[in-house]
Amino acid sequence: MSVHDGIPRGRGRLEGKVALVMGGGSIEPGWGNGKATAVLFAVEGAKVLIVDNRIEAAEETVGIIEKAGGTALAAACDATSEKDVERVVKTCISKLGRIDVLHNNVGGQGSGRALDTITVDDWDEYLARNVTSAMLSCREVVPIMVAQGGGSIVNISSIGSLRYLNTPMAVYAAGKAALNGFTQNIAVHYASKHVRANCVLPGYIDTPFIYQNVKGKPSYAYKGFETAEEYRASRGKPIPMGHMGSGWDVAYASLFLASDEAAYITGTTLVVDGGVTATCPGV
Repeated sequence: MSVHDGIPRGRGRLEGKVALVMGGGSIEPGWGNGKATAVLFAVEGAKVLIVDNRIEAAEETVGIIEKAGGTALAAACDATSEKDVERVVKTCISKLGRIDVLHNNVGGQGSGRALDTITVDDWDEYLARNVTSAMLSCREVVPIMVAQGGGSIVNISSIGSLRYLNTPMAVYAAGKAALNGFTQNIAVHYASKHVRANCVLPGYIDTPFIYQNVKGKPSYAYKGFETAEEYRASRGKPIPMGHMGSGWDVAYASLFLASDEAAYITGTTLVVDGGVTATCPGV
């Protein structure tokens, strides 16, 4: 479905479960991956604690869920802070009683793209955002899932962890590749405890994040595009399906891995990219 189709109808795929969504707000109006996933989890029956670094973003998602008849709470958190993550996990347990699904949607590219532009501050900041954040939430939540008898972790990675995408993004690629390896490792380690862990790897997704203002002008302007429509069309060209995906595409992949339908799936990466990573340059 596209972002214009509104909120989907649920089928009870997460009925009776509690989901903790890290990064469930949206940086601009529209449907980001985390926001769409949080809403989808809720309409599929889960009670959801939505965490974002901006409380107003989390509260916006809560409002959408409540309007749709679901149950959700909002919390603010720096996902790279041990104390903040510990606090929101305790909040989820105290308010909602358990955690069946942990969804990590925190990340970002940062300024250190090409090797000669990377600073140690870039490296530390964006590895913290893309990897440490997931480690901290998993470290807090996995013991809870083990005590409950199981649970599902869904970490959002990127196809940039698999291959070069015709633009330098060295720090981001390193962080997301590390996230894949981290996820697979804990998946195997806790498989006997019925805790599953998987990654979703989005490709080119049409979300508010790619149009955000940076230093007073749209991010696409820094890449030489005059309008959002021009930028959108350009990003769609290399995709075999001919267009970018939406936050709902990522949300439905996350829903599948979070649900009991994926009960025998752990330690894997699910690519959501319209066929991009199945292609190679012509000769």
